[in-house]
Amino acid sequence: MTTAAATIGGSATAWIHPPSAASPRTRSTDAQRISSSSSTALWMSKNTDRARMERLLEDSMGNDWRLFRAKLVAQEQAELSLQQELKNKKQKREDAVAAKEERATVAAPTAAAKRQRTAETPDEELAKNGQLGDLFGAAISTIFQKNSDKKKANDGDSDHDSAIKQSKMHSQTPFPTRKGFLPQVRRARNAADNKIISSRSNIFDGTSIGGIQLNAGDGDSLTVNDPFMSADELPIHVDVVPSIQINKHRWAHPIGHIEPGSVLLANEKLGGVFHQTVVLIVDHHESKGTTGIIINRPLEGDLRQVATAKESNLDLSLKLAFTKSPVTYGGPVLPEDFAILHGFAEVEGSKKLAPGIFIGGSEELMQQVRISRFDPHQALFVKGHAAWVPNQLEREIQKGVWYTASVSPDFLLRYAGAPVTEEDDENDLWADILSAMGDDYAKIAAQHTGRGDRRKQP
Repeated sequence: MTTAAATIGGSATAWIHPPSAASPRTRSTDAQRISSSSSTALWMSKNTDRARMERLLEDSMGNDWRLFRAKLVAQEQAELSLQQELKNKKQKREDAVAAKEERATVAAPTAAAKRQRTAETPDEELAKNGQLGDLFGAAISTIFQKNSDKKKANDGDSDHDSAIKQSKMHSQTPFPTRKGFLPQVRRARNAADNKIISSRSNIFDGTSIGGIQLNAGDGDSLTVNDPFMSADELPIHVDVVPSIQINKHRWAHPIGHIEPGSVLLANEKLGGVFHQTVVLIVDHHESKGTTGIIINRPLEGDLRQVATAKESNLDLSLKLAFTKSPVTYGGPVLPEDFAILHGFAEVEGSKKLAPGIFIGGSEELMQQVRISRFDPHQALFVKGHAAWVPNQLEREIQKGVWYTASVSPDFLLRYAGAPVTEEDDENDLWADILSAMGDDYAKIAAQHTGRGDRRKQP
């Protein structure tokens, strides 16, 4: 009997022919084949050890260029949000100034009419104050004149001259025209003195050094004392954008192109077998087309149950090694074939889709399972796949059928044993990724979540 295990991504298992009864003539050939197989297994084991070490080093050193790109995207979004906030504040200030000018324009005729009605009162008051000043000055002069006549013999003419000068000074100086004038002058002088003292005592606080300081009572706004710098230019000179922190277990952002390791998120309006699906891109070529697998349609039962219930090309040895491994519906193309998705390492026969994401290499992984170096629960078997002819997927994306995104490895390996955070819904990968993308995508997820990933098998 002949069986096969056809998979995506270069992990297809070769046809296996069961050996016939051994004859004397073929015993030496069998021994040579066994020796060759042992050498091949040892060589593959060394390569697997090296690949696993590279995988662990890559993870420990944080050498994930997609995570770095996600940080850049988040930084750009934060800067855009800050610019929009500053723009809104500027518009608010301009609106306040315009409203103030409008109120001043409306109030100007009223103030002018009031001044015209009371124009005669100040002149009359000034005239009365002038007459009283002259009368009081004359009285003072007469008093000092009499006193000077009595004391002329003893004091001489000095006091008389002084009194005359003083009377002239009082007669020429008008009295205040407004009630409370002197107290206002005293308060103004005291305020000026206090300001000078305060500026001298606070200059060493450092709050007003360098031309930039925070406004008291407005912690979000900054003032610029530099006459050559406007408020709009302030963010250029001051780093006010907060440091962006990315959760390496839960990040996602949209991208404007298709690349291996990226995902397609079904539009909320898309129906059929692709309703709310997450498709992982395996291959993408302009001349050959695109291949992908659905990763959020887990099937009921483990690999042994699924492969036994439906027609499949899965090898018996893989069934026995990965009996308890989970299975997902991968797409409508070749549903009898299986692929294996994992995060172990780029072992022999596998393909690296993204840092920490691999597809294929089932034979080598089977050896690792047998020596207890790989947990079968961390391997996701994918039944079938999806495919697009050249330019077909691009047209669908332009029409809004799919959202393209780059997501964290834990999202891609959700059903291959990856950890789930408290923010996640372990049964709704589609909604989790859209929520992590934020903005309008998060609103879509909130409006259309509920059905979850587990659906009836097509």
